[in-house]
Amino acid sequence: MPYSDPKTLVSTDWLAAHFDDPDLRVIDASWYLPQQNRDPKAEYDNAHIPGARFFDIDEIADAKTDLPHMAPTVEKFISRMRAKGIGDGHQVVIYDSAGILSAPRVWWLFHLFGKTDTAVLDGGLPKWQAEGRAIEDMPPIERDRHMTVQRNAQWIKDVTQTAAASKLKSAQILDARSSGRFSGDEAEPRAGLRQGHIPNSTSLPFQMLLNKDGTMRSKQELTEIMARLGVDMRAPVITTCGSGITAAIISLALARLGHKNHGLYDGSWAEWGMYNDLKVARG
Repeated sequence: MPYSDPKTLVSTDWLAAHFDDPDLRVIDASWYLPQQNRDPKAEYDNAHIPGARFFDIDEIADAKTDLPHMAPTVEKFISRMRAKGIGDGHQVVIYDSAGILSAPRVWWLFHLFGKTDTAVLDGGLPKWQAEGRAIEDMPPIERDRHMTVQRNAQWIKDVTQTAAASKLKSAQILDARSSGRFSGDEAEPRAGLRQGHIPNSTSLPFQMLLNKDGTMRSKQELTEIMARLGVDMRAPVITTCGSGITAAIISLALARLGHKNHGLYDGSWAEWGMYNDLKVARG
């Protein structure tokens, strides 16, 4: 039986079974760091799940800040989604070309704007292709669709809220970066940033939440990981990472486990690591 939770994670079997549903919309949210020298839009143009729309994480973002791919305004999100034919009444399934990497970021954006009928495709494009399922290089037919949005402020945290949580220990801060970056022993991929982590935060490299094939671990395994790290599932959580991409993988895992009070620090280390007046811990 294809497993699914259309608000968090769906299997490739589930997507295949619902592929012809008239209100299904599929999004390719592939993204890479600049130094990876890969063009996600070009790769999408060459091969994508039939009918998928491309979501440009760096373009559908706040243009008024120098920080990378910060959450867009409500107006920008609505206009871009309407132009892609994504709107009210749609079940949205989001995938990426790494398995699970950047798709949760776009899942988080949809939930931030109150569009909760949104799920990540478990295993993404690699699993879909490995199973011999259809791909195409044709652009989708996009017809404007009305969209109403209600921003859920709980889903996003700014630097002031995160700094307060760090000082007062009023929320658990989970960092999705590698353990080396968290400890400060590994250089940051973005130039000019200090090394280390937010004081009173916990290291949870996002890879811990994933299987080797790029799928997300079972709920039981996720529960055990959270328990091993001492995460109180009844208490508030703030997720963070390098620039707000992989933090959303932790957010997705928390949502799968039924955690209700979690938000993503959108500026993440790209912001925190930049300002000398914000304390940094190492080790």
